[in-house]
Amino acid sequence: MSPDDVTLLDAYSRAVMGAVERVGPAVVKVDVDAGASADDARPSRRRRVRGGSGSGFVFAADGLILTNSHVVDGARAIRVLTPEGDTFDADLLGDDPHTDLAVLRISAPRPLPSAALGDSTRLRAGQLVVAIGNPLGLQHTVTAGVVSALGRSLRARTVRLIENLIQTDAALNPGNSGGPLVTAQGEVVGVNTAVVLGGQGIAFAVPSATATRVISALLRFGRVRRSWLGVAGHETAIPRRVSRFHGLDGDQGLGVTAVSPGSPAERAGIMAGDVIVGFDDIAVHGADDLHRLLTDDRIDRAVPLRLLRRGETRRFDVVPAELP
Repeated sequence: MSPDDVTLLDAYSRAVMGAVERVGPAVVKVDVDAGASADDARPSRRRRVRGGSGSGFVFAADGLILTNSHVVDGARAIRVLTPEGDTFDADLLGDDPHTDLAVLRISAPRPLPSAALGDSTRLRAGQLVVAIGNPLGLQHTVTAGVVSALGRSLRARTVRLIENLIQTDAALNPGNSGGPLVTAQGEVVGVNTAVVLGGQGIAFAVPSATATRVISALLRFGRVRRSWLGVAGHETAIPRRVSRFHGLDGDQGLGVTAVSPGSPAERAGIMAGDVIVGFDDIAVHGADDLHRLLTDDRIDRAVPLRLLRRGETRRFDVVPAELP
């Protein structure tokens, strides 16, 4: 190995070690107890139905922890283990399955080491990143890689898209979920959330830009507020001649297959068979477009909705409610 290679390797190692030294003390193990089965009241017959573990990190020294929603889903009890070996019971302050994020709180007798959330919008493909977590129960495991791509999308358990994900080739395994993705400067730019089964070196993290917004909402409301119309549907092709005649932006819309009784959509007069092509004067080509527009600022506000009904365009004013 040439002296230049040794120098380069040392620089790489120093960058990784520096990131771990800054963020590692804030990374925790999250153990979840889902309780006992309710199918038999006798204690001797009860069985454990589900439990598991993941990762998280302290982002405020007074005991606030960020992790994945799917890590704590259905938990009856949550315990947090720090790198120093201390164990704490944790309270779930709020979670958002649509972005797969959750905030926990523990009561520690002293301020805890915390990690700073960085600016994920400044990331570049090829940038060095470090993942710290507890894969397969192996506490405080470090892996390193690069940002493979930016702006990826992935379906959450709720079917909504999680957008602007960071793709990385840092090795992740079950148990890494909820752990931080860190730059060489020791800033948390992502929350590790998923791997592609059967893929090698393909993993995803929720960007810190999303996490910052979600944390604020969870601490304020215990949830992320979104608006809701009460329609179910799928992407539907619109004949090109119809699209051109009505001046539509594209040849697809959201075909409504069902309308929830008593929903904002029903009250506005929307019916199954309609094709939604616009919401608040923004084109809609499918369910993902509509979900993206159903934000908290549209709750209880009259919003124009444009649709096709039997080949003719119709305009309705709909007042979205808060997503139940």
